[in-house]
Amino acid sequence: NTMKKILIAVAFAFVSQVGFAQDDAFKKQVLKVIELSGSANQMKSAKDQILQMVPKDKQAAFILEFDATLPALYDKLAVIYMEEYTKEDIKAMLAFYESPVGKKINEKAGVFLEKSQAAGQEWGQGLQGMMMKYVQQ
Repeated sequence: NTMKKILIAVAFAFVSQVGFAQDDAFKKQVLKVIELSGSANQMKSAKDQILQMVPKDKQAAFILEFDATLPALYDKLAVIYMEEYTKEDIKAMLAFYESPVGKKINEKAGVFLEKSQAAGQEWGQGLQGMMMKYVQQ
């Protein structure tokens, strides 16, 4: 009976280890999707925008501190991906992002973000004027 309990415990530990190994492999694939999808370029673009407001003598320290926050962010994003997408979804995304058009999306992500923000700001300013017609009494 004791031997049976030991075997069950060992089997459970083995299954858990295999599960963790599979999750680690899945997480690595997810992190690669996050990188290839242009998220890293978007973070670089955000960092560059903030950096313009940081005094020159503090920029190096800011960059170090900013970059140190990214692994935790990417880990949180990976958890979301793993909750919302299957392993097959992630494999398909990897295939797409490794294709020529997928690589182009990654390369253009920072420029796309900047232009999209500018378009959004312009739209928002126009919307404010329109809203005032309806909000005023």
